[in-house]
Amino acid sequence: MDSSYYDLIFKRRSFHRYGEPDGLKITPEELDEIREMWYKFIPLFEGIQTKIKIVPGSQTSCNRGEEYCILIYSEKKPGYLQNIGYIGEQLDLYLTSRNIGPLWFGVGRTKERRFEGLEYVIMMAIRKVDDSKWRDPNDLSSFKRVTVEEMWEGPVIDGVTDAVRLTPTACNIQPWKVVNNGEGVLDVYRYRRPGKHGIIPPFRLAYFGSIDIGIFMLFLDICLEHQGIEYDRVLTPDDGNFRQLNLNAKYTLRN
Repeated sequence: MDSSYYDLIFKRRSFHRYGEPDGLKITPEELDEIREMWYKFIPLFEGIQTKIKIVPGSQTSCNRGEEYCILIYSEKKPGYLQNIGYIGEQLDLYLTSRNIGPLWFGVGRTKERRFEGLEYVIMMAIRKVDDSKWRDPNDLSSFKRVTVEEMWEGPVIDGVTDAVRLTPTACNIQPWKVVNNGEGVLDVYRYRRPGKHGIIPPFRLAYFGSIDIGIFMLFLDICLEHQGIEYDRVLTPDDGNFRQLNLNAKYTLRN
């Protein structure tokens, strides 16, 4: 995993509104780099084909002041939604490192439901932003996240628990729960938090929640590796069940 990702966790933000145009533009060269980087990111599940297509924001329903939207497509195989979250969040952090402001836009719509044989999954809005628009890494007060007590059960891990709490989501439902049994095993669940689904209809919670868990597992992997904690990870493709706790991964910590 890229060692720069950990620091970017504290810089990145979701640009829900980009504000008035300020003259900054994403260059054609940067767009080409984004396309190339997508295929260099580490997948969560091997053997699932994915692709991206970058289109002007005006060709989607986003309308948040973005310049472009990155449309993300995938084969529909077990674990494909978690996989998109895991790869897509690497893209999010890469964009942050290039001062390109990202927004996971889960409710976005496009007419291009298929691309080169793959199904549309989700989009990410992007626009070039200046240095002043990012978070101050030393001030975490602007993050609106569930508390540690709500998302982590059992002993906390320094440098991991607080950082992974900052995970972004596709639709701001933060559907994760970690149970640390205190003996080096972390169970990671997609958690149906009562009353926490905003504008998302209940039948879509598992869909976006599975993407979010992929995003969360990327943050968890980054944090564990930054702390020098080795682990074995057993993944469970999410079955989309509406139960309250859905096991997605078991991490066995080795040191």
